[in-house]
Amino acid sequence: MKLKDTWNKYNPSALGRRAADRFPVMKQISGWLGWLNPGRYIKRLDRYIIRKFIGTYIFAIALIISISIVFDVNENLAKFSEYKAPLKAIVFDYYMNFVPYFANLFSPLFVFIAVIFFTSKLAGNSEIISMLAAGISFRRLIRPYMFSCVLISGLSFYLSAYVIPHGTVIRQNFETLYKNKKKNTSAENVQLQVGKGVIAYMKLYDNTIKKGYGFCLYKFENKKLVSHMTASEIQYDTISDSKYHWKAMDWKIRQLRGLREKITSGITKDTVLQMEPTDLVYSKGQQETFTSPQLLDYISKQIDRGSGNVVQYQVEYHKRIASSFASFILTIIGVSLSSRKRKGGMGLYLGIGLALSFGYIMLQTVSSTFAINANTPPILAAWLPNIIFAFVAYFCYRKAPN
Repeated sequence: MKLKDTWNKYNPSALGRRAADRFPVMKQISGWLGWLNPGRYIKRLDRYIIRKFIGTYIFAIALIISISIVFDVNENLAKFSEYKAPLKAIVFDYYMNFVPYFANLFSPLFVFIAVIFFTSKLAGNSEIISMLAAGISFRRLIRPYMFSCVLISGLSFYLSAYVIPHGTVIRQNFETLYKNKKKNTSAENVQLQVGKGVIAYMKLYDNTIKKGYGFCLYKFENKKLVSHMTASEIQYDTISDSKYHWKAMDWKIRQLRGLREKITSGITKDTVLQMEPTDLVYSKGQQETFTSPQLLDYISKQIDRGSGNVVQYQVEYHKRIASSFASFILTIIGVSLSSRKRKGGMGLYLGIGLALSFGYIMLQTVSSTFAINANTPPILAAWLPNIIFAFVAYFCYRKAPN
């Protein structure tokens, strides 16, 4: 009896209960921690479905990407040999960045295939019938699917926003060197606003050597020209510790003060201009090389300058967010279509799943084109596929329990 009393006195759980009774704040914190405990929401059934979902998703990615790599090697092997691409660069610079890029690009397709595949198998084995017969509602059945989508969508957004852009730079540089994909490295007649009332102009800019020719800088105050700088050449300082450093050669500055004019000139002059090489030359797919914070910074800067070359960057930024939410929509459609046991197996569902997934990807591409060429708002263009397929998902969800 004494031993039992001693155990109850010093038992950690009993101590915790006594402390919670004495201090209401600790009791409240303990309640909050209970609500945050994942075990409160994820039961054995949820773990079973999540394991099936994630496992099938990874298997689908591995299978399809492996096939894509085989076709890509077969297509580009001659170019790799022609341009003498080293094996290390092929593996680590190209394919190590090829895999995450295309896996993330077609992630909604892989999610849909995974859901159709393993849910049809569960239905074929009468497991879903048993779950529903045990009193589990269709809404409760979808919950572990949504948990899986949270993991997949979070990973997809993190990769597209922060990881893949760095790899895309390496992959594009490899393609320029060893696949002879021409990259735009020059621009003519470039004009942009680099400050309030300050306009820069270059007749020609070569991004290979980071040098511009025929440079002019106009400064206005109250819509009147107060300063005019010209330089035969202007060189971007790539080794400077900070951004925006340029060196002007053979320069001349005219300062206008009413009817008076002051002219100064020199051979070289270091100056700070609010522009970078990325602001002067645009190459196809450049928006994919920026992380999401860099995209926001670039978009804000270009809007302030009055540049019209910003729509594709806005579409890319919103598309990264919208694509991560596509997993939820396509999962609801997939579960609703394949949760019923029917004759003919899963072949019909896989066909429908592929058609819907490719329809989503095609609609995403078409809406992006509308934003760039037809003045559609970028945020609407990025979210339009999700909006349309959300109605399809709602219809399928309402019909599925019946």
